[in-house]
Amino acid sequence: MGYEYVKAFHLIAVMSWMAGLLYLPRLYVYHAETDIGSVRAETFKVMERRLLKAIMNPAMIVTFGLGVWMLVLNPGLLSEGWMHVKIFGVVLMAACHGKFSKMRRMLENDEKPLSSKSYRIWNEVPTGLMVVIVIMAVAKPF
Repeated sequence: MGYEYVKAFHLIAVMSWMAGLLYLPRLYVYHAETDIGSVRAETFKVMERRLLKAIMNPAMIVTFGLGVWMLVLNPGLLSEGWMHVKIFGVVLMAACHGKFSKMRRMLENDEKPLSSKSYRIWNEVPTGLMVVIVIMAVAKPF
């Protein structure tokens, strides 16, 4: 498969992953505002689990796999400074994904470790990382 097709599928996977990273903490906001054991809380648990396991995890894996494939096809990218910043941003995004996964497990066990305001703040982290990553990939500032 040509580089441009790998890149296209990489972008599709990234968009799917980002959709989940932007939506999951919003579900946590609403979940944190519900009573433990309520029908709503149980519904949020199902929604959060399905979003993470059926969409976000596969999209992240495909994103990383296709990203590595693109680097194999064009190894010269690894000598670019902007690519180092982009990769660091992607690693931070994966760490954010891991943090969200831990939050889901805690909510699944009826623990509310954060306030709804804290979840709202966490909701903004992927957006900031996305801005940096996209600027690096498109503008290639250095």
